[in-house]
Amino acid sequence: MTTRLTVAQAIVRFLERQYVERDGVESAFFAGCWGIFGHGNVAGIGQALLEREQAANQTGERVLRYLQARNEQAMVHAAVGYARHRDRLAAYACTASVGPGSTNMVTGAALATINRIPVLLLPGDVFATRVANPVLQELEDPRSLDVSVNDTLKPVSRYWDRVNRPEQLPAALLAAMRVLTDPAETGAVTLALPQDVQAEAWDWDDDLFARRVWRVSRQPVADDALGRAVEIIRGSERPLLVAGGGVIYSDASEALRAFAEATGVPVAETQAGKGSLPYDHPRAVGAIGATGTTAADALAEEADVVIGVGTRFSDFTTASRTVFADPDVRFVNLNVASFDAHKLSAAPLLGDARAGLEQLTSMLDGWEAPAPHPSRATELARVWDEIVQRAHDQAHGPLPAQAEVLGVVNRVTRPQDVVVCAAGSMPGDLHKLWRTRDRKGYHVEYGFSCMGYEIAGGLGVKLAALDAGEDREVVVMVGDGSYLMMAQELVTAVQEGVKLIVVLVQNHGFASIGALSESLGSQRFGTRYRYRTATGLDGDKLPVDLAANAASLGALVAPVTDLAGLEKALAEAQSADTTTVIHIETDPLAPAPDSPAWWDVPVAETSALESTRAARTAYETDKARQRAHLRPPDPLASPTPEGSPDPTGHQ
Repeated sequence: MTTRLTVAQAIVRFLERQYVERDGVESAFFAGCWGIFGHGNVAGIGQALLEREQAANQTGERVLRYLQARNEQAMVHAAVGYARHRDRLAAYACTASVGPGSTNMVTGAALATINRIPVLLLPGDVFATRVANPVLQELEDPRSLDVSVNDTLKPVSRYWDRVNRPEQLPAALLAAMRVLTDPAETGAVTLALPQDVQAEAWDWDDDLFARRVWRVSRQPVADDALGRAVEIIRGSERPLLVAGGGVIYSDASEALRAFAEATGVPVAETQAGKGSLPYDHPRAVGAIGATGTTAADALAEEADVVIGVGTRFSDFTTASRTVFADPDVRFVNLNVASFDAHKLSAAPLLGDARAGLEQLTSMLDGWEAPAPHPSRATELARVWDEIVQRAHDQAHGPLPAQAEVLGVVNRVTRPQDVVVCAAGSMPGDLHKLWRTRDRKGYHVEYGFSCMGYEIAGGLGVKLAALDAGEDREVVVMVGDGSYLMMAQELVTAVQEGVKLIVVLVQNHGFASIGALSESLGSQRFGTRYRYRTATGLDGDKLPVDLAANAASLGALVAPVTDLAGLEKALAEAQSADTTTVIHIETDPLAPAPDSPAWWDVPVAETSALESTRAARTAYETDKARQRAHLRPPDPLASPTPEGSPDPTGHQ
């Protein structure tokens, strides 16, 4: 049997029939389709979504819901926020028009792929027939008429295809689903759709629209790899586990808790892995790396075996490869992706985080980290928690410190509520200072650290929580720099009746980059929002009223001037039924507690500025501590023959 539909209608019908299953639980994979329409998709995907919406109104059947965005990049961010909160078991499609609409999605696609989060992009494209070339917004490449602006999505997509004929669609859709539902391969998937092809009718085999369930299995680790890793761990004296985002996505928190309690191995957390254990668990030592705690980074410095679980070991996690300082440190990496499992010359454990942790716990039965390592880790974490409390209570001065603001929000919100952030100085402060009490209570996008993600991503998180039937407030923490880049999805939140609480911190500039600039000898150049004078951008503060801006977008607004006002406004926002923006000015120069960990940002090797020369001297000192981590992981590996040079560089 066949059904005659346009290509766009077939795509929408196919997406409605895709399901995912893990641990015996089935659910629809696509929650809906975000879209902004133009001549490249309005008569194709747009018409198909309209037709299905009208069918739902008449019959009540489940169809792909449509959500209207204000910016194409932002709608991809919202889709990412949704999929991440749903542990990558549900996703959104995003459609945009030819040209600027499609290229606006490139940043969102990069963010999705870097963070390993599924999102389906359906950008409109130029005519496949080329009869009207060049069409409005077409990029004309004299080298090839087969190139369009959608080719910019190739390097930031895990799968990319252009559907030039209806016959190509079934294979493209199935390939897209394979990638979207594969934990090791997922990211942005792009199907570029020429606008004439979208509107072309075809007789489709009805099997294309049959209910299709994609199984997400928990791949166990191979026994031989597990045996080698267990040998390494059993031989350790100062082990440390680094929990990454894979622990969250695999729903492996209980397995991690069981492993830590059985073995005594302390657990540090990356940005994506924060919340893997509650902050006050006896084995939790907090954030690791460049934005880490003194506890986690001290343990990392002396660790002889590091067990990475679901982490890609970014430069912030490794403090640009300086934080793991023991000359004989070895790594064991448990990851669904072979690429990540083999990093840092690790003994790779290729498999699901939860399944692998359960296997490790079983095979390490009876073994515990040697005393006094676990108790020392607990004491270091206790000392750090006292530092956090002092930072929350510091009473800095006329303007509150950012750490004080975070402390109030952390204290007032419930354990199940979600804090969302992405860029600036706040992700670093949140990583160190936020006391996470629920595995879904912390949502900071730091793989791409994309300014502008915050409000759009928070919208996606709240939609996901609502769809999952969860009672969670979503609190978006955003600085003025990120807010000015992308605040317009406040309109979407108001339109959809989706409540957010936005805490807008006014720094009058880029606080994070300002501090980085100063530390690198660049004197906060170009980071303050000031009037131009004869000597540069060093005049008075700009009279920007962000509270008025938020009100103009339809949100309730609560301007506050102190921490007591912030606490009152948060309580009122929790009781409200619509989006509230709380505006508070802070002191961007007020420091937050830190560890001595480093981040590699090169400083000019020669300069006329004394501040830059001094920063270069410090940089060279820190640079000397970097490690290649080339040493083989197996302590029982064949020794280097006597008299031969050691290829690792160790003598």
